[in-house]
Amino acid sequence: MGITTLSAIENTACYDVIVIGAGAGGMSAALFAAIEGKSVLLIERTEYIGGTTALSAATVWIPNSMHSAKVSSGDDFETVSRFLTGVVGNHSSAEMREAFLRSGPEAVATLEGHSEVRFRPYATHPDYEQQVEGATLRGRAMEPLPFDGRRLGAELKRIRPPIPEFTIFGGMMVDRTDINHLLGLTKSVASFAHATKILGRYGFDRVKGSRGSRLVMGNALVGRLLKSLLDRNVDIVIETEVQSFVTDATGVSGVVVAHAGITRKINATSAVVLAAGGYGRHKTRRAEMLPTPVSDYSPAAPGHTGEMQDLALALGARFGDGNLDNAFWAPVSVRKRPDGSTAVFPHFVMDRSKPGTVCVDQRGARFVNESSSYHVFARAMFDANRTSPCIPCFIITDAVGLKKYGLGMVRMGARNLAPYLADGYLTEADSVADLASKLKMDAGILARSIANMGVYAATGIDPDFGRGTTAYHRNNGDPAHGPNPTLGPIATAPFYAVRLYPGDIGAATGLVIDPWARVTKADSQPIGRLYACGNEANSIMGGTYPGPGITIGPAITFAYRAIQHAVHGSKEGG
Repeated sequence: MGITTLSAIENTACYDVIVIGAGAGGMSAALFAAIEGKSVLLIERTEYIGGTTALSAATVWIPNSMHSAKVSSGDDFETVSRFLTGVVGNHSSAEMREAFLRSGPEAVATLEGHSEVRFRPYATHPDYEQQVEGATLRGRAMEPLPFDGRRLGAELKRIRPPIPEFTIFGGMMVDRTDINHLLGLTKSVASFAHATKILGRYGFDRVKGSRGSRLVMGNALVGRLLKSLLDRNVDIVIETEVQSFVTDATGVSGVVVAHAGITRKINATSAVVLAAGGYGRHKTRRAEMLPTPVSDYSPAAPGHTGEMQDLALALGARFGDGNLDNAFWAPVSVRKRPDGSTAVFPHFVMDRSKPGTVCVDQRGARFVNESSSYHVFARAMFDANRTSPCIPCFIITDAVGLKKYGLGMVRMGARNLAPYLADGYLTEADSVADLASKLKMDAGILARSIANMGVYAATGIDPDFGRGTTAYHRNNGDPAHGPNPTLGPIATAPFYAVRLYPGDIGAATGLVIDPWARVTKADSQPIGRLYACGNEANSIMGGTYPGPGITIGPAITFAYRAIQHAVHGSKEGG
């Protein structure tokens, strides 16, 4: 049936596998089950397919995959294990990490061998914690290949659109390869050809419809998964809520679902897989789980209400403990859109690591290495806020930096700053003292912070926080700038600032699962036929953030292990 309505499904219908949640983890679980020849129902509570994955870059961290050797050599299981142990330590189970590392390459090979899903390694995509033994510069992180959304026909509209502020020309999706070609449009024949091709394609799409059909990053992965599910006749229902589990003496045997006044009891013979995104928008657990002050902003998709976890907890499931943090974080800036909605823009790499920027607390003092990973940066905001107001903090640049690199939602080379200044997103001042006054900072402290950056830019050394000391830091800087690609002076008026808040980008704490993704009770015994993956499950990264794609990689891998166990059992006691 493909994507259908609940009314098309008979009451007491029976499937081998029911999957709840249509992000990367849930779609992968459904696809792995379909590849095994099983009947599958995929249930999504929102109007769109794709979850937070569709909004993301969809980087997938799975070491030693079939693609690793294309860009790297010498990596192996032992090296990755040492790296994860060095970063994660006792915050997660070594057994769970081993299960991930053993099965991740198998999951990738299965997808590429039996579906439309295709990945590629990026030439340089470093692990974030480069100071830890076993870190690499490339080979562990992959990205989805662009996908022609026209192959989905009318179902293209079902994919959750990307964050508008991450697109150009009113909705054109671009990845890093595209950006490099667009910036080099007048500098090389190859870039000119690439840029004109994608621009022409987008123009043609917009004449015919409301969105571009060339899908990249998260939309590409979701599009590839959706096409694969449709090709295998997987039943998908959207805007459908799971009200309860059906149970018997052996565990979970189905679900009761509802849509628009219609209720159905649907049975599952082999597995019910939870992949609905975790507790991020739960009505009470958000306040219980997140540090204070509880963040008001999240760039994640809206479907992760934690309700499936509530149902599992009622059956005896439990949340993980011992994580370094209960969520994954990024600094975000916010702005009202013309339609009244709030844009929550994650500051991943495009501005914080560029020369000519500095981040300061509300006194005007630096508090963090601006080039650290987005997760570490946002956690530093909470840490600093305990002793000095730091939420929000500020990212500051000058006229040169704004023009060359942009600042948050203000793109590089932007000529019309008036809308950003009018609504307060961007603060502008003719002097550092004036900027301090507008931001209610200590002018002397801010002046010293900015002056120090000029000194550090000249020497290439940041003695305060070590900015630019690792390959990860430098990779996100400007390779044409020296002596340190992340350090530059802030000296050319006017000066600019944008407020940054900590934004949760996904749950790190979730239901405890075993190595086969079975949801377990306090006595470590599994709840029959109930599995979890993605942010529904407790992260094997233990609330740390070792590298790019450490949420989607494990989500896909444990989706694979869940279906392998549901279909084939295991030697470990299935």
